[in-house]
Amino acid sequence: MQDVIAPYYPWIVLVHVVCAIVFAGAVAFEVFALEALHERFDIATMQQIEAAVMARVRRYMPFVVLLLFVSGGMLFDLRCDGIRCIGSTRFGWFLLAKVVLAFGVLGVFVSAVWAGARGRMSVCRFRHTHRIVLGLVAAIVFLAKTMFYL
Repeated sequence: MQDVIAPYYPWIVLVHVVCAIVFAGAVAFEVFALEALHERFDIATMQQIEAAVMARVRRYMPFVVLLLFVSGGMLFDLRCDGIRCIGSTRFGWFLLAKVVLAFGVLGVFVSAVWAGARGRMSVCRFRHTHRIVLGLVAAIVFLAKTMFYL
């Protein structure tokens, strides 16, 4: 499979980076901008604002996350030659840590979608979910930027 996708490596990286930026940007917006609005607006208004934002995000974020993971899996296969580099080099350890954190993000994301669909997404859970995801995404970005240099 590597021979088939290797010529598309630059495009796969581009798709992966764009999806990561969209995902991280959306989470950062929710944590830094949306949470700050709670101090300025009453509860009913904030519920309307959050509902409108979430309705918009629900339309595209599952597609972004899917593309992010598919492109990440392809990049993993290309850079690690299957799983051969895991544990054998510093790059492999960093990559393994990135993958573990990414699946942590996916778990939190799926849990949040599940809770939202079931009507169990409280304001507290909403806030903590986004803060946890932002922390995990920041760690992934740190690893992504250092894994080639350390």
